[in-house]
Order: sequence, then structure tokens, then C-alpha cells
Amino acid sequence: MKIAIVGTGYVGLVTGACFAEMGNQVACVDIDEKKLQGLRNGIVPIHEPGLEELVISNTAAGRLTFTSDFSSAINDSEVAFIAVGTPPNEDGSADLTHVLDVAKSIGQAMTHPIVVADKSTVPVGTADQVRETIDAALLSRGESIEFDVVSNPEFLREGSAVQDFMYPDRIVVGTDSPKAERVMDELYGAFSKKQDRIQFVGVRDAEMTKYAANAMLATKISFMNEVALMCDELGVDVENVRRGIGSDARIGPSFIYPGCGYGGSCFPKDVRSMINMAGQAGLQDTIFEAVERRNQRQQLVLVDKVVAQFGSDLSGKTFALWGLAFKPDTDDIRGAPAITIARHLCDRGASVVACDPQAINVSKQALQGLNVQYTEDPYQATEKADALIVVTEWRQFKQPDFRRLSGQLQSKTIFDGRNLYNPERCADYGLNYTGIGRSSLAIN
Repeated sequence: MKIAIVGTGYVGLVTGACFAEMGNQVACVDIDEKKLQGLRNGIVPIHEPGLEELVISNTAAGRLTFTSDFSSAINDSEVAFIAVGTPPNEDGSADLTHVLDVAKSIGQAMTHPIVVADKSTVPVGTADQVRETIDAALLSRGESIEFDVVSNPEFLREGSAVQDFMYPDRIVVGTDSPKAERVMDELYGAFSKKQDRIQFVGVRDAEMTKYAANAMLATKISFMNEVALMCDELGVDVENVRRGIGSDARIGPSFIYPGCGYGGSCFPKDVRSMINMAGQAGLQDTIFEAVERRNQRQQLVLVDKVVAQFGSDLSGKTFALWGLAFKPDTDDIRGAPAITIARHLCDRGASVVACDPQAINVSKQALQGLNVQYTEDPYQATEKADALIVVTEWRQFKQPDFRRLSGQLQSKTIFDGRNLYNPERCADYGLNYTGIGRSSLAIN
């Protein structure tokens, strides 16, 4: 099948590369010619395991192309995906400017019937706006061409996006058109051969499903973080609580790991959008508002623990910061707790030595002007540091040399923002351990 994908960001690029891998002819469209040329040369601007290999191999095979020629790409395709950004407005609502601009361009360019698929995360009712925008553009041309608009939200996790796309646990398609349903069923059939994973629902149902899924996961995280705060005050080890409730099949173990808050491009934005949509529906004091407040406060929990030990004035103190990306296996720092933590430490006079396998370059811009140094060597970061703060659970941070850390850290203190380490094991090496919702073990 011939496919056009408008937007070569995270979602668009993964979608295009994976469809091409299945044998489709895919044209990825963008206005950034420099970025397009880099992609043609196999230069992928984001870190996502497996993505670079797919881009290179499918480009070489001629199944994946990158172009700024919008009209040619659209008119050579059966399905056109809209995969552009929907950043939040000040009120939390999704900014649909880019989505509707693409819709207008489709209406101005199309010469034959196509299926237009919203892949961007968009609020309920967006498909109607896309349809109206395309209709208006066709009318201005004096053309009457049949088309369908479907909602096809993505459920990709950064760090495992290629795996998620190739082996999905569900594919949600919102449409009221039997013709569009047949087209999308054929397109996704190769991804659900062993088990029918395609769910055809109403367009608005699909739009809400994406937001509800992310809001639910964010709620689970915030709930567990709230429990962790109670555990800190009551002398309870939250890890034992987590295992206890996670073994209940009604709850399950996923997304109940306490920590120093969630980040990324999806959860913060989508929770805010749910708050906005709830307000439009006349709902007040929603759980979504509580989730957002808890996460904003949670990103400062480690700073509070540092201040409790070292005082509010951190002048002359140096802290090693392990992890900058909001999660492992990505270089994405959008909404990353580490960025918030570094800023607050520096505002209190501290210096920070940060280590991350992938996110150093993007972090330099975000933390520009602050007293932050960078290294790819975790132990170079901890050398002569007053304490270690662990924020991102990269694999290379999970089993450190505790003896070496004990010899390097001036206060022999670890602030574990992801509860990676066993407090008793840290104590064996003379290390003070402070986690999230865990009984702190201090060596005096």
C-alpha cells in the first residue's frame, strides 16, 4: 500500500519506518529540508532503539522516502497520516494549528479519494474539524472529491516504540465509514495475523481512548507516589507495599513504581488536556487535577530530601546527577524530573555534575547558564561529589560499584529517586541511603 505520513517527529518517523518494514511504500513529508536530507543519509535525530536500522534499510530498499513535496506525496497515496505536534496551550488545551494546517493542505492538494488518518494525539471532536477543513479547501477549489477521516491514535512508549508498533497489544481505529474500515484493516492486517488486535470504534471513542489511557497510567503513578509519601512518614517500606498490591490481578504490577515523578511529551500534556476537556464538559475538582498537582510536587521530593540533610543553602556543595532523560532508552528531556531537580539545586547555590548515556547534548541547552557540568562516566560524576542523586533508571546505573561510591562521595549519601538499590546493601558499604517511600538507613 502507498502511504503518506506528514510529520517526521517521533510518532511519524516510527510509523513510517515500521510500515515500510512491512513492505509498504511510504513517503514521509516535512518542511525541514535539512532534517529530510539527514534522514535520507540515515541520520536519525532521536534516540530510539532499532529505529535507525529500520530507516537505513528501508531507505536503501526504496520503500521509505523523505520529501518536502507535499502534493506529490498525497496524490501518490491511499492513506495520509497526520503526525504533527499538538503542543499545549496556556489553558492546557491541545493546539491544533499544525493538524488543521495539514488538513487544509490536503484539501488543497488531493486529486483522488483517500483516507486521512489522525495519528496525532488530539481532543475529542478533532476529526470533525479536520473533515470540515478539508471540505472547505476542496470547496474553494470548486472540487468534490470523496475522502474519509479516521482517528488512529498511537500507543508507543519511548524506548520501545519500534517493538510496540511491530507487536501491538491493540490497534484502535475510529471510523464510521465501511470503506475506510476496509482500508485500515488491510493496512494493519500484517500486524495482527496471530491475533486480531484491531479495534474498530467510533471516531470520538478513539480520540478519547488515547487520552484516557495516558491519564490512567499517570494516575497509577501519582497514586503510588502519594502512597510513598505516607510510607516515608509512617516508617513503611513502599517497595513491600508495591509488591503486595501488584500481585493483586485487579491492580497488576505495571506503573505502580514510586519515584520522583513522570515526564515526557505525553503524560504531562495529555493530563492537562483531560483537565481542559473535563472543564468544557462542566466537571470540576477532577482526579486529573490531583494527578497533575501530585506530579508537580513529586519532582521536588528529592530536592526536599537533599535540603533536609544539607540545609537550604547549598553553596559549595556538589551533587552527582545520574540520569537526565525522563526515562531510559531515550534522549527526550521534555518534562524530565532531572531537569527540574538540577535547576532547583543550582538555584540554591549547588553545582551539579550530570551523567546520561544519551541526553547530554539536549540538556546543555535546557540548563544553559547554570552551574552544571557533564560526563558520560558515572564515576567521574561522583568523584568528590557530596552526594549522588539517581533520577533515571538506565541499566548501567542499576548495579553500581558501591565500594567505589563509598570512597568517592564526601557524605557517603545516595538519594535514590527510582528505588533501584537495596538499603541494606548500601549500608553494608557504609552508604547513607534515602529512597522514595522507604525506610532511610543512615550510617552515623
